[in-house]
Parts: sequence; C-alpha cells; structure tokens
Amino acid sequence: MVLEKLGGSLREALRKIAGASYVDESLIKEIVRDIQRALIQADVNVQLALAITKQLQRRALEEKPPPGMSPREHVVRIIYEELVRILGTTREVPLQKQRILLVGLYGQGKTTTAGKLAKFFQKKGLSAGLVAADVHRPAAYDQLKQLAEQINAPFYGDPSAKDAVKIAKAGVKALEGTDVIIVDSSGRHALEPDLIAEIEGVAKAVQADERLLVLDATVGQQAGPQAKAFHDAVGITGVIVTKLDGTAKGGGALSAVAEVKAPIVFIGVGEKIDDLEKFEPPRFISRLLGMGDLETLLERAQEAIDTQKAEALTKKIMAGKFTLHEMYEQIEMLTDMGPMRKLASLIPGVGGKMKDADMENTQARLRRFKIIMDSMTDDEMKDPKLVKSSRVQRIARGAGVAPRDVKELLRNYEMSRKAIKGFAGNRKMRKQLLQQLEASGVNLDEG
Repeated sequence: MVLEKLGGSLREALRKIAGASYVDESLIKEIVRDIQRALIQADVNVQLALAITKQLQRRALEEKPPPGMSPREHVVRIIYEELVRILGTTREVPLQKQRILLVGLYGQGKTTTAGKLAKFFQKKGLSAGLVAADVHRPAAYDQLKQLAEQINAPFYGDPSAKDAVKIAKAGVKALEGTDVIIVDSSGRHALEPDLIAEIEGVAKAVQADERLLVLDATVGQQAGPQAKAFHDAVGITGVIVTKLDGTAKGGGALSAVAEVKAPIVFIGVGEKIDDLEKFEPPRFISRLLGMGDLETLLERAQEAIDTQKAEALTKKIMAGKFTLHEMYEQIEMLTDMGPMRKLASLIPGVGGKMKDADMENTQARLRRFKIIMDSMTDDEMKDPKLVKSSRVQRIARGAGVAPRDVKELLRNYEMSRKAIKGFAGNRKMRKQLLQQLEASGVNLDEG
C-alpha cells in the first residue's frame, strides 16, 4: 500500500481514540503528538507538521461536536480534514481529445508514466498514442516502443534523430487521428538552460493542452523546489508523483508539491502498467486512515469487469444456480481487479486489519483454486459431487497440487453454494438486492 508506514501510524492513533473510555485533553494531546511524529517520519516539512498538528489540537479542544456526532467521531473527522488540507487542492485532467507533454528530470519515471497514462485513457474509452521525443537517453525510444506494443497503442519515434522539436512535430502529425497524444520529453540531471529551451520548443511544436511534470516521490521535500522551477519555466498544468509505494519520503513529496500550489493530478502506486491513479486528497487520506475508498473500488471494478458477464453471473446466482463454473467466474472477476493487498486498502475497516501474509495467502489460494478447476472435466465442474477419491487424485496430479488442496476447494465451494442457496430462497433479501442493482444501472430481470 502507498505510504504504509505513515498509514499504520495514523491508524494506531485512531485506535487509541476508539479504545479510550472518554475523550479528554490528555488523550487529544497524546494523539496530536503521535500524528506529529508520524508526519515528520514521513518526511513532511517539520514546520508544516507542527502547524497542522497545532491546528488539529486547537480544533479538537475548542470545537463542539455537531448534533448526532460523538466526541470520538468528531476528533476523527477533524484529523481527516486537517490531513486532507496538507495535500491542497487538485484538478482533473479532462477525458477528451488533447495533447499532453510530460516533462521532468532524469530518473523520475517519465517514460514509464507515459505508458501508464496511455493505458489510463484507454480504460476510459479514449484512444491514446505515444511519441518518443527524448533524444538524449538511448534506451528511451526502445522503452516507450515496448510499452506502446504492450498496450497496443499507436507509437511514433525516430531513434536516429537528434532534434526533439522535429520529432515532436512529426509525431503529433503522424498520430493526429488519436484522441490523446502523449509526448515523452528529454530529462537532465539538473534544471539546465538547454533543457528549458528544448522543453519550450517541444511544447510550442506540440501545442500541448497539458504540461505534466513527473516527479519521483523519493526526492521528498525537494519535490517542492523542482515543481516551482518547472512551473516558472514552462507553466506546468499538473504534477504526477511516481514511486509512492514503499517510500518513507512520499509524505514530503506530496506536501511539498501541494505547498507550491502545483496541482497533483495522478500518483504512481506500483510498477505495473495499471498502477496509476487519479489523485484525490479525500480518498487518499481515507485509505491512509483505514476508512477505505469505495469510490475507487467501484471504478476499478467497472474498468476490470465485463458488465454483460457480471449481469449474466448475477442472474444465475440469484436464481440459485451455482456450480464450479460460476465460482471460477467469480474468482476471475476478483483477480482481474488487482492484487488483494490493494483491494483490501479500499474496503472500509479491512485494509488496516488484514496482515500482508493473510492477503498473500488468500491471493495464492485463489490462484490455486483456478489451476485445480482447470484440471477438471466439464461434468465435474457442473456437478462437483462426482469428484470422489480417485478423481481427487487425478485432478491433484493434473494441477500439480496435493489432494488436500482439491478437497479444500470442494469445501469452499460447498460453503458458498449453501450460502447462495439460503440467499436465493430469501425473497426479501433478493428484492432489496434487485432494487440496489437497478439503482446502480444494472439491468436484471428477476424472472
């Protein structure tokens, strides 16, 4: 998870509030010290951390809870609001036909981010093309070309050319039929005059609607000065903070960029092509505090799951039909949404409680179940009662697992089947679910 150490410290502070017999000045001051320490350890500027926690303490001691809200809930809400305020405001990159120029220093993840950004727009129903205008790093052309092939996106580049402006201009013309054209520019080890001049020339040639600065979270508080320098030079319209997974300095980078009023629009949360998220401070802080993020979970489900397949599966289950075929489809839909560890962080009350080892074991068990089912015949999938001792041995050999693993799958299936049968027989619950699904735009025929 993003900024796991900071999230763990913040969730521990919330647990102190939940476990206290009552909320008094002593508890509030202790919680404030814990949060202050957590922010400083996450590389948030010391003065900013002190100012935020001072404001948090003042509000918690002076403000009265609104009607219907307990003192505990009131303090938690204040913590949430003040942490959101650290990150400043953001803006959305519109989902429309546009040209995007990525800028930044060497080693910040520009080229990888270009591929991730193209994939993001593809998932939103737009075509996206990539232009390799980095003429200084030899591997940049090959890397971007491979990313384009991986996501089946149009690509333009010329490995022998050394004029970035000419490449950018030719690339935009070659990909003019594409909805979103993303241009990857050159970087340097420092913000040098020739880099600025080249970026200005490329921006003019591309006539970029968005000029996005790519920053590595590990630079910490230095992200602020970098953002300001690029903003002064080329007028950046947004920032993408990369490598937020597994870094202690991520808090410093996020708060530093927000402090210079450069809107963070995306964050990189992993190495895979799908590991790019829109940055929304309320959702981000909600996840850090273990409150989940159901909106992002729903968006991820909508992107990963085939709606028609989901509707067909739901109809079967509501009618009480549940064979191993339906179980297989359920597992596929779940695993298509991403790693269990990331999904758990989006579910309120779950992300902060489940241990990494538990989530990894669950993920491994689901993969094993699919492999076992791949070794079964169609008749066995339709009627698991056929799977007796000799068939268990055969299936285990075919899947490369132990017989106990096959039996574990059958036990899990039987538990799920009984639960679904009980649900299907409860007309009141079915009616409520139908109403909820219809309200969400899912077309189901109860008959």
